[in-house]
Formats: sequence, C-alpha cells, structure tokens
Amino acid sequence: MAFTVSRAFRWWAWDRPDRVALDYEGEPVTYAELYAWGARVAAWLTEQGVKPGDRVSTVAANSLDYAVLIIGIMLAGGINAPLTFRASARDLRRSLDLLTPTLLFCDAERQDCVIEALGEGEQHKLHSLDIIRPLRDAPEPPAVYEPDANDPLFIIGTSGSTGFPKGVVYTHGSTMTYAAEFAMMEPATGNGGSILAAGPYSSSSGTLLLMQFLSTGATIYAQNKFTPEIALRLLQEKKITTFLASVIFWERIAALPEFAAADLSTIKFAQISGARVNPGLLAQYREKGLVLRPAYGCTEAGGAWAARDRTAVSEPEKCGPGAMFSDYRVMLPDGSIAAPGEAGEILIRSAGLTAGYWNDPEQTAKTYQDGWLHTGDRGVMDADGNLTFIDRIKDIIISGGLNISAMEVEGAIAEIDGVEEVVVIAAPDAEFGETPLAVIHGDIDRLDPKAIVAHCRAALASYKVPRYVALEREPLPRLASTKINKVLLRDKYKEAPAFLEKVR
Repeated sequence: MAFTVSRAFRWWAWDRPDRVALDYEGEPVTYAELYAWGARVAAWLTEQGVKPGDRVSTVAANSLDYAVLIIGIMLAGGINAPLTFRASARDLRRSLDLLTPTLLFCDAERQDCVIEALGEGEQHKLHSLDIIRPLRDAPEPPAVYEPDANDPLFIIGTSGSTGFPKGVVYTHGSTMTYAAEFAMMEPATGNGGSILAAGPYSSSSGTLLLMQFLSTGATIYAQNKFTPEIALRLLQEKKITTFLASVIFWERIAALPEFAAADLSTIKFAQISGARVNPGLLAQYREKGLVLRPAYGCTEAGGAWAARDRTAVSEPEKCGPGAMFSDYRVMLPDGSIAAPGEAGEILIRSAGLTAGYWNDPEQTAKTYQDGWLHTGDRGVMDADGNLTFIDRIKDIIISGGLNISAMEVEGAIAEIDGVEEVVVIAAPDAEFGETPLAVIHGDIDRLDPKAIVAHCRAALASYKVPRYVALEREPLPRLASTKINKVLLRDKYKEAPAFLEKVR
C-alpha cells in the first residue's frame, strides 16, 4: 500500500469528516469538504490536460483558493510547482523554463507580470485562481489518481548560492516520513492538534507545512498575510497547540502591547528558526511558560530538527541533535568528520530527505552524496550531538523567511553602466529580520541609488531589491586571494540603517 499524502488525507476525510482541516481567515473547511472540493478541482485539471507527473505552477498570495488548488493538483497526480508572488517577469521566465508547467495560475494582482513572463506563445496556459471557488459545487468526480510513494508531490524553488533557479523535489514518501517523524516526536502537532501557519506557499514553510499537517489530521489556521495582532488573537482564541515560525514573526508578536497579558498556555510545541535568536526574546516567552525551540533546517531537508526542551532552556544557541530518523554530521574541508567543537560544513541524513533538484542531475549528485545532504552551511556539534549553526557558507540573505541569493542581486546590479564592483550583504531590518544592502564601487558621480533600485525592480523579485545602497569611491577591500573582503564590509555596514538612507 502506497505511503502517500493523498492516502493519508483521504483517511482523515473518512475518519474525521467533520473536523476542520483548514480555517482560512475565519472561513472553516472540514476534512470531508476539503477532500471533495480538491477532488472536483482535480477532475477539472484533468479535463484541461494535466496528466500525472505534469507540473502546475501558481503565482499568487496565499488564499483558501490557492490551498484548495494545491490539494487538487495532488489528487490529479500532478506536481505542484509554486512560484513566488514577489517575482519579476524575468524571475518567472527563468523558473518557467526550468519547470515547464502544463498550466499556470495567478491572482489578479500578479496577472500583468505573469502575462509578460509567458509571452505570446504560452498565454493559453494561464488561468485565474477565480476558477477554483465555483468548482466547489461541481458534479461529483470519479476516483482520484493513486500515486506511488516515490512520485514527486511538489517542487520548491531555491536560488541557493548560484543565483540560478533550482527546484527541490519533495516526494509523497519523503513528505509522509517527515510528517510521521514530526508527529511521533511531538504528538500535539498531529491528530487533533492545531497549528497557526505563516509561510507563503512558494516556500517549504508554506507548502510542506500544509501537506505535513493535513496528512497527520491537524487543523490549520491561516492568514493571507501575517499580521501579528491577528496571530496573537488566534493563538489564544483557537487554543492553538503548535506554532512554527521565523524569528521575525515571534519578535513582532512579542512587540505588541497586548502581549504582556496574552495566555499562550495551549501551545505545546513552539519552534523558532531563520536567524540567530536574541536571548531576550527567548526570556520573554519563557516568562509565559513557553520554550521557543531553535531549529536548523533548509529547503532541501525541511526544518523538524528543533532542540529538545532541556537544551533550548540551558543552551539556547544550540539547534538540537537531529530528529528520530535524522542525523547531523559536521565535515571538515579535507572530507574528514569533525570532532566535537570543530567547525565545518553541516551534513544531514534523513529518511525524509528530499529527492534532489528538478531536472538537474549534476547539482543533485554534488549536493546529495552517499545519503548525506551537503548543506553549504557551517556549524559545530558538541559531545552530546547538539548542533550549533554558525553561518552560511552559501551567501544567502534571509528576509522575512525567504532566501535571497546575494550573487543573483549582484549580477543584476553589475549590468548597470558605471558599476565596477558590487557586493550585496545583509543589513538588519525591523520588519523582515534581514534585507539586502548593495555596496558599489564605480563611477559614483553617475550612479544614482534610486536608479539602481529601479533597475533591480525590473530584473528581480521585489523582496530581492536592495533596501540600502552604499557608494564607495575607492575599490572594495580584497583578501589575499583577491576575493572581495565581505567580512570587512559586513563589519563596516553592520549599523547601516543608522546612517544610510532607505531607498526602498
């Protein structure tokens, strides 16, 4: 019998038909209703020519209709391949060339951008998300497709350090193993539990979470856009048991005046990730009896590797020892395994590891070796096996939980006439945690920061556009290897918001 998300979802629709599966901004849908609606969408997709294994992409902000489309793609045997709603037309074109979707959906706000990306030859693929709502009352469909555990379920895009799009492939089996491991370790996250969801569906924090918690019989509460006031209210009113979020989301909730009187006692599992955590933030939640458990993960491996409570309290900088069916390892540059206390590259081995990169066997072979994922991140393990994340070997900026390739942004800026050298680094940001800062050397009498931002807006997704631009008359500092010294520049601009004009 296939170990698939489709089968698990169908089970809950039969066993707990009246349990709320998804409550989207106050509109609840039960497991039975969501399954039936998704099956009708699957039938419509099949009529439009979607066959098992075909990719279906969406460019839209989170919504109930978007979530139902994801379910429908799965039940049709298709592969969900979401694209970020912040993408530029050029970004979208690159991703479309990689994924070659059979159909592409978008919301009204993104329609013009998507049409530009498609060009005249492919606009027949485009459909509005408005088609999903009426299908709720469509005729009863025939039986849905039965996938195999090794069949791809969804593809999450990541640019990594190369600046070029890659698609991380999650199979039905890897997703189910990930979900089962999570539910066994933390029962409050499974059957009968509830979760507040914050991630966009174009990221693993959105789609993986949706698949994970629907497959284990939980109730998912979601917002179209994260709002800390609403999030805090939902956590209390709905007696939510699980909240997994990036540092910035926890910070924005704690900054609310009403946080002081908030009752968060129903939360049994609280995971924090995405950046180094301020001990003061952990203390704020500990005063409420809530342990925020730091986690380490990545798009290729999810993020269920949170510290155990005892470690999270006594050594909050540590991310824990891996999970029940997952292991960490730290490798030195010579390929040997690091001893406790030695820093090196973080490797992950897991029964729920993703299958590799879509249509990229060379990068897959390089990243996945002998069952181990080579993350490109640097860390250190202690004698008990607890991992501490140090920094990213891959030069990635994490803004609001989304990864930005510094190389990609640098490439766009380098196209501008008059730019001789450019480095993109992370600057602190109160709303998103980190934001891109471009340091540029060249003909600075001709270079205008606002024009640079305008160029980036045309070439990149909006969240990748630098919020700060620093112009340097002298060449950028270099190491003995001739590489630009980013460490020195990060130190120079570590307080950039205090003295640079925000240009976006």
